[in-house]
Amino acid sequence: MSKRPLILVTNDDGITAPGVRTLISVMKELGDVVVVAPDSPQSATGHAITINSTLHMEKVTIDGAQPEYSCSGTPVDCVKLAVNEILDRRPDICVSGINHGSNSSINVIYSGTMSAAVEAGIEGIPAIGFSLLDYNWDADFEPSKSFVKSITEQVLQHGLPEGVVLNVNLPKLSSEAIKGIKVCRQARANWKEEFDKRTNPMGREYYWLTGKFVNMDKGEDTDEWALENGYVSVVPVQFDLTAHHAIQHLNSWSLNK
Repeated sequence: MSKRPLILVTNDDGITAPGVRTLISVMKELGDVVVVAPDSPQSATGHAITINSTLHMEKVTIDGAQPEYSCSGTPVDCVKLAVNEILDRRPDICVSGINHGSNSSINVIYSGTMSAAVEAGIEGIPAIGFSLLDYNWDADFEPSKSFVKSITEQVLQHGLPEGVVLNVNLPKLSSEAIKGIKVCRQARANWKEEFDKRTNPMGREYYWLTGKFVNMDKGEDTDEWALENGYVSVVPVQFDLTAHHAIQHLNSWSLNK
């Protein structure tokens, strides 16, 4: 009899977020689940780790019998603690999310959800970050379930190329309205940012970051196009940040004169 896969679940919205509770429920159909997630929201923390303060971790019971640990650190801290302190064997897969809000295009850089998946990938663990294009706390994750399950099953069956994790974004649509799944590239887009400057009652200035997402990419092979047209987007993400195409150009410079 084959052993059930060991599945590590984490997120960046916090261990009680509806998105991660949905992800846990789906993963329990596929294997043995261990949850290690932040004790409070950690959105947009990127690949931050805790080095200048202590980390705390508490075993908790929220729903079901799966082992769950609430961590005071970042999503990346959660993966590091899971691998080094909690699990007695390497997980077969790490899934992160389901994030409340998009992590398509440039958002992958800032995402705590995706950074947790990337950290797992660095550890040699196949990993997927899942996000739903709905920022509401009470978002409807039900239509996402079948797609989350199907993609996870495929990764468990086939594995992933070395150095690659998946960034999966799901449109805010009913199950019937979602047209399917598209493997895409990351759209060339960014945030046009502004700071809303205010003054508090004590006379001290403070700022709120605001901005508008600008998609400069008109390609029909991008994650943004897929999501706008009713598809689930799957982008393979590599964490080797070397711009290999630029090496020859830099070697043409007179760097050693």
